[in-house]
Amino acid sequence: MAVEVPTPTGPARPDLKILETRIYRGPNVWSYQQAIHLVVDLGSLEEYPTVSLPGFTDQLVELVPGLERHTCSLGRRGGFIERLHEGTWLGHVAEHVALQLQTLAGHDSRRGKTRAVKGKPGHYNVVYSYTDETVGVAAGKLALRLINHLVDAEDGFDFETEFNAFLRQAERVAFGPSTAAILEEAASRDIPFIRLNAASLVQLGQGVHAQRIRATMTSKTGALAVDIASDKDLTTKLLGSAGLPVPKQEAARTLRGTLDAARRIGFPVVVKPLDGNHGRGVCLNLMSDEEVEKAYDIAKAESRRGTIIVESFVTGRDYRCLIVGGRMQAIAERVPAHVVGDGTHTVAELVDITNADPRRGVGHEKVLTKIKVDANAIDILAGQGHTLESVPPEGEMVKLALTGNMSTGGISIDRTFDAHPDNVEIAEEAARIVGLDVAGIDFICPDITYPVRETGGAICEVNAAPGFRMHTHPTVGEPQFIAKPVVDLLFPPGAQSRVPIVAVTGTNGKTTTSRMIAHIFKGLGRKVGMTSTDGVVIDERLVIKADASGPRSARMVLQNPRVDFAVMEVARGGILREGLGYDRNDIAVVTNVAPDHLGLKGIDTLRQLADVKAVIVEAVPRDGFAVLNADDVNVRNMRRRCSGGIVWFTMAEPGSEVREFVDDYCRRGGRAVVLEPSDRGEMIVIKHGRRSMQLAWTHLLPSTFGGAARFNVANALAAAGAAFAASAPLHDIRQGLRTFATTYYLSPGRLNLVQVGNADVFVDYCHNAAGMKELGAFVDRYAAQREGQSDLGRSSRIGMIGAAGDRRDDDMRELGAVAAQHFDVIVVREDERLRGRKPGETAALVAEGAHAAMKDGARCRQVEVVLDELEAVRHVLARTNPGDLVVMCVDQHALVVAELEERTKHAQAGARIGTPAAATSDPDLDPTSLTETAEAEGEEAEGEALGAVPTDAQPTPADDTAI
Repeated sequence: MAVEVPTPTGPARPDLKILETRIYRGPNVWSYQQAIHLVVDLGSLEEYPTVSLPGFTDQLVELVPGLERHTCSLGRRGGFIERLHEGTWLGHVAEHVALQLQTLAGHDSRRGKTRAVKGKPGHYNVVYSYTDETVGVAAGKLALRLINHLVDAEDGFDFETEFNAFLRQAERVAFGPSTAAILEEAASRDIPFIRLNAASLVQLGQGVHAQRIRATMTSKTGALAVDIASDKDLTTKLLGSAGLPVPKQEAARTLRGTLDAARRIGFPVVVKPLDGNHGRGVCLNLMSDEEVEKAYDIAKAESRRGTIIVESFVTGRDYRCLIVGGRMQAIAERVPAHVVGDGTHTVAELVDITNADPRRGVGHEKVLTKIKVDANAIDILAGQGHTLESVPPEGEMVKLALTGNMSTGGISIDRTFDAHPDNVEIAEEAARIVGLDVAGIDFICPDITYPVRETGGAICEVNAAPGFRMHTHPTVGEPQFIAKPVVDLLFPPGAQSRVPIVAVTGTNGKTTTSRMIAHIFKGLGRKVGMTSTDGVVIDERLVIKADASGPRSARMVLQNPRVDFAVMEVARGGILREGLGYDRNDIAVVTNVAPDHLGLKGIDTLRQLADVKAVIVEAVPRDGFAVLNADDVNVRNMRRRCSGGIVWFTMAEPGSEVREFVDDYCRRGGRAVVLEPSDRGEMIVIKHGRRSMQLAWTHLLPSTFGGAARFNVANALAAAGAAFAASAPLHDIRQGLRTFATTYYLSPGRLNLVQVGNADVFVDYCHNAAGMKELGAFVDRYAAQREGQSDLGRSSRIGMIGAAGDRRDDDMRELGAVAAQHFDVIVVREDERLRGRKPGETAALVAEGAHAAMKDGARCRQVEVVLDELEAVRHVLARTNPGDLVVMCVDQHALVVAELEERTKHAQAGARIGTPAAATSDPDLDPTSLTETAEAEGEEAEGEALGAVPTDAQPTPADDTAI
């Protein structure tokens, strides 16, 4: 159906521009696959769908061939062209052009979508898949420039020039044919891979199962074997001593030595560098001293060590035998670069015609390499009685190179099934003697179908990291799928390539839940890699101190060769910025969804926030599980997005609506973790079908403080559900929960109890209203437990709180209002990073909320503001009396705990806890006054590193965001 054409308010101008670019490196809010996300502004072009732009569609299809194959939403070939003729907006056009440009560059990219940005007319989200992110982004930029050019051709834009530059860029970053063949085979087996540099270094697999390749060199390739193969003189001696046919050979370092060696061996000879590759510097069939002198200079220029090899020239055809894991996998006959005369065209014209073959490119970018006419080629022509202007008679083969290397423009003919068994055995033995797992054995012999020991011939070279393209893309004959035995070598049948990944997200509790899960599996003897808001932890050692709950940190864990189990805390910011950073997680845990960080990056509602966090649920495979909080309706609705099984956890009482829902699910064979109350307390119970398995009493878990910390009861349920889904034994789950305490060393910054004098001081990370409600409820229960146990008289509850600057004003006020319900005195501080706010602004908003609650009868009787966090800590301690209950909601927990421990030492030495340290609280202090200690800062990006860097950790740019 044709679109309704709006009435333009002005002329069509080339206004299309990119406002924002995001690169998703894993599942994301738009797609299960990696994708490029462009936020574009159409400007005046919002009033101009394609149907209103005369000639636009015809010009576009002419410049970008292949668009007629796009099905678009119509689901049939040519569907996109129909949409162009009916009328569609130019953001949608940019999506399809970006996809097709990548396809023309050899990247298989087919999926995309374009959606309007709500509330912003003319703004569109353009999302499309990519293979290489550099090429994907460049395709999007070129697509917009082309569309603007077609709207107004007077911009000096030359599409052909720009497109050729784009193709060259794609060629520079593309994997070579050998690497690409291995990665395609790995992908077909569901083996994940990570590119480790801009060249061909790639990791296959994850963690402890990881293997690496660089082109066709693998993790199993021995350095000694590579050194031997690189020394052609040593290789020949080793093979000759084993009785294998090799040419006579000598090494020399000077011209005189080279000439003497050639005379001793006898002409014709071959001169080549000791450590060359790809046939560079090799000169064949030298018949005189003069030719040897010329060849010496050529070989010397290509030799890194300055040593030249002189060997007898063996006549015959050139064959490459590929040996993988000690067995022959493919044989190719290599024919040197040449042209065939037609009696009409000159040699130069025949070269141009040959190089026009679309299979030929520069270097290793395509299956064939273009023939290069250089001084050496002209000399070879002269030896055949030709020049570039000669017109060879029809059928004459004119050589332009003496070696058959593909990199010099040669072609290949598959001879895998033609070789004589004796020759195959010789090639396999040569690879074993050198010690290479993947080796290219170069044979020169009259015919590979006859034994070389009888017909004459020799092994002239053994190559480490041999190229595959002559076998995977022969010019003549059937391609050989030689990547399969290479991947078999790295991952034998039945071998694992992935480590289990548990992803944890939620508004509150995700860090503690992650730590609980990691602690359980550490007890099982696993080497756990964990990401969290505090950093990257490998086997209980903090290796990076940063806000590390995003995709880059996840990839860091999966690259570590010690990790055999991964626990990833996944934050909203990381998902929105880069996606997950891996293709799937075996288990997804969602603790809850509460209104936090709303109003940022287009996430304005709780439903939208839930959609973001549901990405980890969508990334669960069919044999995986999602562990979901049945008490949270937004989390409960995520079950429809999960391809795998569901494990519910709930704190609802038996007989409630939620509990009936969970029990009914279990009766149908499902799994859940629930609470069963009794006279002795609450028992955590794991249910699977009709079986019920008792796990632990909640009040006996150290993290719950006798059951007072209900949020840690919920976290324990979630952790138990994840561990059960990951097949952890029941006893080990129980032991893990019983030994997990919220000490600073097991759970830094999460409900850490420090005894300062006779006061209980808790340090926590709580920073939003939903978390403060849970923390306040804990304070009420914990204080009730202490009633009657102290003879120090009435105790006070003192809370130190603060909010991040990127929250909404109302969220900050609500935080203060909730805190006022549970504390007698509130001290408001500010984060070190103000995130765009002025000093004192966030503190004033939090204090405003607390004052409003006080007017409505809240518990709080005094609000004070001390902006600097450490000054606020000292201020709180100065006014704390024995028996008081203090809760410090901190930003830099390492500094705060260090300060508290120092105070503990003084208290133990006899110092009175109420002695002022750095600030003194006056009961009559104006609660609206500010202690101006924080300096003005610029706006900070999401995900800045938090806390001090310990001596055993490495500082890192904060690339991940915990939100």
